[in-house]
Amino acid sequence: MRVAMAQISSTDDPNANLATLRNATEDAASRGAELVVFPEATMCRFGVPLKPVAEDLDGRWARGVSDVAASAGVTVVAGMFTPSGDGRVRNTVLVAQPDGTRVGYHKIHLFDAFGFTESTTVAPGDDPLTFRVGEVTVGVATCYDIRFPGLFTNLARRGAEVIVVPTSWGSGPGKLRQWEVLASARALDSTTFVVAVGQAVPPDEEVAASPAPTGIGHSQITDPFGTLVAAYPDSIRIDVHDLDLALVEKARGQLAVLANERHLPVGGAVDTDLTTADARLRESDDRGRKP
Repeated sequence: MRVAMAQISSTDDPNANLATLRNATEDAASRGAELVVFPEATMCRFGVPLKPVAEDLDGRWARGVSDVAASAGVTVVAGMFTPSGDGRVRNTVLVAQPDGTRVGYHKIHLFDAFGFTESTTVAPGDDPLTFRVGEVTVGVATCYDIRFPGLFTNLARRGAEVIVVPTSWGSGPGKLRQWEVLASARALDSTTFVVAVGQAVPPDEEVAASPAPTGIGHSQITDPFGTLVAAYPDSIRIDVHDLDLALVEKARGQLAVLANERHLPVGGAVDTDLTTADARLRESDDRGRKP
């Protein structure tokens, strides 16, 4: 499977960002990509009001991405914002297939950390998502989701061999190292390829200095054994990479963490603190777990 990572730097103009997406997708498709992965917040960068730019999946921006996917003959994954119905928005990953199909994953785990409260303006999603590219099942996670291994093992049990993680990572002491470790750890947890695509460092120094998570670059692909397939620097880059999916079956035979995992009981106080999303993931894991 040939995958493209499009490490771009979004602006606050959805139209300009759609044009960037179109150019990057056409470039990746010309080099044989079947799947092109863009970062979280491709539609519009963080650090500006998101409600005015949010659109449904049948809105103009998402339709534009679908047109690009159909014209290029590839599947496009890109972060956008959709209305939530409660005055906030949802942090949504759009999956646009070349046949015109569009689906969205609403980010489950919100970034209420390091002094940033995403939940103030963003409503959480509830449901994991997988989709198909040819014969390959692909799972979706977004940015802060990468700190929650249960989502990745859940996606693996749903058949995912590849998990894409569109991201707009926040800068700060130790954050790059955390990103690199987490992306590799989630590949090992789920014995999948993890394609973690971040926003590049913004070329505008004022935007880069914003307290909002506007990106640090360093997109990477990790294979099911934890080996780096590709790792980018912090600047804008679009490139294509071949994934040897036979490694997934090999890893699940030799490094059988999914088959060997035992679901231990959790103490009452902690158990009652589980969010609805976490509880659903736990139930789904239990249903999908092999005896």
